Formats: sequence, structure tokens, C-alpha cells
Amino acid sequence: MVYKTHGVCSREIHFDVKDHKLTNVRFIGGCPGNALGLSHLVEGMDIGDVIKRLEGTRCGFKPTSCPDQLTLALKEYEKANPVSMES
Repeated sequence: MVYKTHGVCSREIHFDVKDHKLTNVRFIGGCPGNALGLSHLVEGMDIGDVIKRLEGTRCGFKPTSCPDQLTLALKEYEKANPVSMES
């Protein structure tokens, strides 16, 4: 998925989801070291856990941050790809 960010230095977040786990996370633009570090930290995590841990994170005086934008992207992904609760 490609998510266009808002209110942060990065312009986009690219990622894939496999078995409800985050993979191939890349931030386009922004702080290279922080973006790369964040990408490595969330790799393989359940997207629900990523949302719980990072939602609401702020960058300085900004009301959002790259980690927070990732949670918005993941929520958008979940909305477009609902998980069936049936087994």
C-alpha cells in the first residue's frame, strides 16, 4: 500500500501486510535515520500492535509524526481489508 502522509516531513509510506503482519515498510522523505529505524522496528509486527504502540505520537509541536502517520495508514488498510472473524 502507498499512503500519502499529512503534516510531517515524509511524503509517503509504502508497506505490505501479510497474515496481518507489517512488511516492507519504507518512508519516502523525512528523517532518513529515524524512518529507517522505525521501519526496522515494526517489520513483522502485527498491525494492531503497531497501532496501539505508536498512535498519537507527536513530533515536537506538530499534532502528528511519522509513527502516527503510519498508524493512520494501517487503519486505512484495515478499513479497506477487513479481517473475517469466521474460521
